[in-house]
Amino acid sequence: MTTLNEKQIYCPYCGEHITVLLNPEDLDQDYIEDCQVCCRPITMFVYEENNGELAVEVRDENSTY
Repeated sequence: MTTLNEKQIYCPYCGEHITVLLNPEDLDQDYIEDCQVCCRPITMFVYEENNGELAVEVRDENSTY
């Protein structure tokens, strides 16, 4: 059973603080999740930090890493 990790992010569009669930199976992948407030598509990249915890980078659809 996969354990989901809860993280707090800010929407790159509306700036609202939202909670997302990170799945370890999404490690090193981009995916899109709509903002829970403004419904715009947030591109997310899940990665592993040096301490082994999952982290996420977020960007709007027009930005690049």
